[in-house]
Parts: sequence; C-alpha cells; structure tokens
Amino acid sequence: MTATNGALLSTPFDVRGKRVLVYSLGIEGRDLARWMLGQGARVTVSDTRSDAALAAAGAGAPEGLDRLVTGQDLLDPAGFDLVAVSQSVLRYDRALGRARELGIPVTSQMRLFLQLCAGKVIGITGSSGKSTTTALVGAIAAETGLPFIVGGNIGEALLGRLDEITPETNVILEISHTQLQYTDRSPAIAAVTNITPNHLDQFSWDEYVGLKRNIIAHQLREDVAVLNADDQTSRALMASVRGRLVRTSINSEVEGDGAWLDHDEVVLRHGARVVPAVNKADIRLRGAHNLSNVVMACAIAAEAGFAPEAMARGVRAFHGVPHRLEIVGRVNGATWVNDSIATSPERTIAGLRAFHEPVVLLLGGREKNLPLDQLQDLARERCRAVICFGEAGPLFHDAMAGAVAGARLVATMEDAVAVAAGAVQPGDVVLLSPAGTSFDAYPNFEARGETFRRLVAALPQFTREVSP
Repeated sequence: MTATNGALLSTPFDVRGKRVLVYSLGIEGRDLARWMLGQGARVTVSDTRSDAALAAAGAGAPEGLDRLVTGQDLLDPAGFDLVAVSQSVLRYDRALGRARELGIPVTSQMRLFLQLCAGKVIGITGSSGKSTTTALVGAIAAETGLPFIVGGNIGEALLGRLDEITPETNVILEISHTQLQYTDRSPAIAAVTNITPNHLDQFSWDEYVGLKRNIIAHQLREDVAVLNADDQTSRALMASVRGRLVRTSINSEVEGDGAWLDHDEVVLRHGARVVPAVNKADIRLRGAHNLSNVVMACAIAAEAGFAPEAMARGVRAFHGVPHRLEIVGRVNGATWVNDSIATSPERTIAGLRAFHEPVVLLLGGREKNLPLDQLQDLARERCRAVICFGEAGPLFHDAMAGAVAGARLVATMEDAVAVAAGAVQPGDVVLLSPAGTSFDAYPNFEARGETFRRLVAALPQFTREVSP
C-alpha cells in the first residue's frame, strides 16, 4: 500500500484480496462497495442506520459482501487494510480518528474518482446553485453532440461509470463541501457559485470556506477557476487561483475573461473577443439567483469549448431541476411550489425573492444553527402567512411570530399543507422552502419534496401546472 499513519490515500492501489471497510450504505457507499468488489477486494460495510431505515431509503446492500453491520456505531477499522468513506462521514468522526491512530489509509468515492477518471472533469461547488448550474451545463453539453456524463452530488454513482469514460468525455460533477473533505486533486475546470453561511452545525465558518476552497487548491497552471465576482467570499478565493481566473457577474461587466449580464444578454469574453450567448427572455427559471446560475453555466461551458449556439439552445430548453422552485400545480387559485432543496435560510430567501405574489411559506425540518434575521425581514415583506413544522418548527415559529401575523406552528408537513390550503387566497403562492434539512423526518430533500407533491395533488380542486 502507498499510505501510512492513517493518511488519506494519495494514489489508488491494488485492492485485490485486501480487506476494505466501507462506511455508509448510501449512494456513494454502494458505489464504493461495488467497485471494490469488482476489483477483487473483501468488503465489509458499516452503517449506523437501522435495517428499517435503510430499507425506507432504498439502500440495498450489493451482493458479495463479507459482512454488513447496521444499527450501531461505525465499525472499528482495526484489522482492515483500507477505509473507504461516503461524504456523510465527516472527517473528524471518531472512527476515522481511530483509522489514523492505526495507520490505515482512507479514501472516498470522489477522491478515487478524480484519481481514476480519464475524462475532462468540470467540477462545480457552492453553498447554493450548484445543482442547477451543474444541470444547466449538462443541458448545454447535450446540445453539442459531444460525449458527456453528469454526476457527483447531484445523485449519480461515479465509480461504476469509469469504464464508459474516455479522454474525450466531458465529466460534469456537482461536488459538495463534504465530498471535498477528502480530495487531493482538483477538476481541470473548477467553479464556485457562491459561499455563504451554511452547515455551521457541522463545521466552523473558516472550515467550511476551506472545504470549498479545496476545489481549486490542487489545480495546475493550465487549469481554470470560474468564480462569482458578485459574491464576497468567492472574490476572496481569487487570490488562491493557480490557473487561469474566469469571473462571472449579473451586476456589472467583469475584468478579464468571463461572463456577465449586459442588459438583456449574457455575454462572454475570452481575451479581446466578446460574444453574446443567451438572451434573458429565453431563460425559463425564476429569480435573480437563477440568472447568476445561467451566467455561471455559460462561463463554464465556454471554458469547456461549447459553442454559444449550444448554450442558447440548452438554456432555452431547461425548465429547472426537481425540488428547486418546481411548480407542482394550482389549488384554490393559488400556485403551489416545491423548493425542498432549500435547506438553509439563504436558499429560502432566494426562493422568496423569485415571487412577487403574496406567499404562504412552509418552514421546517432540522435547522443548522444559521441566522434567521434576514429571513425574518423578507418574510415580513413578502409573506401572508408562515407555517412552521417539524423538529425545528418551534424555533422557526419563535423567529417568525413577531414578523408575520399569520405565523402558525404545526407538527408535520401533512399538517402544514392542510393549514396552507385553508389560508390561501387566489393569486397567492404556497412555497415549501423549508430553510432546514429533511433529516428530522425524511432521508433526503427529494423524499420530502415528493411527499409535498403527493399531498398537494391529493387536495380538492388540484390542477397540474407545468413550470413556465
């Protein structure tokens, strides 16, 4: 093996016959386990969730495991040759500390993939907007006719797709801060949509910013960093760029290479050449934050060599990503919107700003120790009512009761939907934009959003409406 003293594994090694311990049976853990089994390793998987919770999440174990240990603390790594972790296992977890003490090397799905991938990697991170930006770049790539895949934190397994990737493949990855805990390589094109307070229940602010910085930390001089000039913390990263810096903005023309919004046109500059890419009228997504996502996606696409014509077609055809300001339908003259992806107050603020109509806001879930003062101020301006539910419901209700006269506290999202149905007026927007994670009641934000869709569709007088 090539790593000692519990170090992160710097290069892949032959795992045939080795004893590999995989932490977590989520998408990444299953991908790691299958890949390790395919390489001839003897694989044990450890997950703290119960068998019932794993079944509810659809987390079935791959065939061929030596052992599956569930419903208890992560298994002690003693006796194993390698530990492979999902991003849900944080780097300061006691089990990983134990691996370091024992000198057992540690790797992760994203770490292995970046080491083994033969394609041209485009990596996108950020506190918000990374999923939409990644999907937009994928939509543009689809218009080029060039080979590409989209994956990473957006929900796709990666290691199982290595065999289909050639040096000509554009590999478009959404990369989370927790995936960046373990990486020792950076994408050839690395983009940061923004960095705002988030996940402060897991990391300090400085640690969180440092993880985001990791996406550009290992770049080479020939690589490209695409950064949002409108975002204060992203601007601070510009001094750390080792390769070529590309800036984006929706507020003003950028310096040097980049993309910006010039009146009603997204324009691109490389060197002295400035070309139009997308007309604002062709963007189907609501909100200034989505304008920023489109400009960022166009800048990334330009660096990948995609033509402006492909950008225009891809953006024009893009209706959004599920659970992100997704219009579910109409009930009682109101539009019901699923923004379950909004797991922080900052994302909920962006969702509220996307609508001019009066809003009935549904807040809830598990909070992340993030400030609520800006959300309070905007709710006071925009919301007819705020309905708080779930584990963080009392905290959100305490914050909103002084700001919105129609603040209500209920137990579950089912209760929240029922109360909202009785509170709306024609022309309102009912917005599920929870400002908290789903983990109090659901395995992920997708499951929460799907439940919301089902509940709304079951309301009397429901009619389906496609996003504009």
